[in-house]
Amino acid sequence: MLLEKKNAIIYGAGGAVGGAIARAFAREGARVFLTGRTRASLDAVAEEIAAEGGEVETAQVDALDEQAIETHADAVVRAAGGIDISVNAIRVAEPGIYGIPVVELSPERFTLPVTAYLSSHFLTTRAAARRMIETRSGVIVTITGMPARAATPGAGGVAVAWAGIEALTRGLAAELGPLGIRAVCLRSNSIPETTVIREGYNARARATGQTPEQIQAVAEATVPLKRLPTLADLANVATFMASDQARAMTATVANLSGGLLADS
Repeated sequence: MLLEKKNAIIYGAGGAVGGAIARAFAREGARVFLTGRTRASLDAVAEEIAAEGGEVETAQVDALDEQAIETHADAVVRAAGGIDISVNAIRVAEPGIYGIPVVELSPERFTLPVTAYLSSHFLTTRAAARRMIETRSGVIVTITGMPARAATPGAGGVAVAWAGIEALTRGLAAELGPLGIRAVCLRSNSIPETTVIREGYNARARATGQTPEQIQAVAEATVPLKRLPTLADLANVATFMASDQARAMTATVANLSGGLLADS
């Protein structure tokens, strides 16, 4: 098992991405600590993991609440002996921040995702890093999307936020590498299984008179692989990146664009 005897905190574990990563980590032997703002969604993921024999615990933690994050991290260390992996998979889904031209955004709508994403990632990665330093080992995993690098209309402050997360990941890698801690990022293309992408396809379909399936087909046609990534694809890469098999990798972004973004 790739993550046997590893302790992993997953922020935003009640969402599609966080839940998929939590399940994959548990299948590979990790003890997973699921956090999020909604208890019901966390419990649903935890029940699936427990039914498969995985070790799982849940806690209602707002990933923007510094004290809650620190208190939970201390609780994990007391319960498990340390933190080996930290994953931030939160999603900022406030209306009016995505799909709108920058010139039509209010300052509040533009800065909201920048502030929320960067504050959350700063707080969660700092909490994990402080405790990983004590054991001189650990992996911090961040997640972004194509607008972090690609020229994407309608991305607004989300693109800026994700680019900032990637910069934060590189900075963490530089500072923490000598202490045995890795920091890596996953940048994915659109995942049709997620609610935010389905809602986007539906909105575009209504505006153009097409079906959501037609919208997705057009998106897939632009990708060299002729398919978009799945939640399983993302979770599998996250598992590998968090494992010792990727121990030579840090300060890097895993490219799950299906070839649409060519690394240079």
